[in-house]
Amino acid sequence: MSAVQKRRKPEREIKRERIELRVSASAKDLIQQATAVTGLTAGDLAYEGARRVLDEHQRLVLSGADRDAFFEALMNPPEPSERLIAAMRRHRDLVG
Repeated sequence: MSAVQKRRKPEREIKRERIELRVSASAKDLIQQATAVTGLTAGDLAYEGARRVLDEHQRLVLSGADRDAFFEALMNPPEPSERLIAAMRRHRDLVG
């Protein structure tokens, strides 16, 4: 891949879909203020908000799974592998 190809921005997805929303006057005002401050469209703001919600949800779900795996490893630790034992020996020889 050439340097020119690496610098190209990824092509944007064509916007063909529509969502119609009914919001309160205060919500509309808030959205309009946010678009003015960020320079994003209302649709882009909605997309970013939805992406953040899903990212946060995924972190919470994964955090629970990670926590369960961590506690399982504490309660039932696996035997050290040969590679781990060799690494520990190398570390002891280097560091003391």
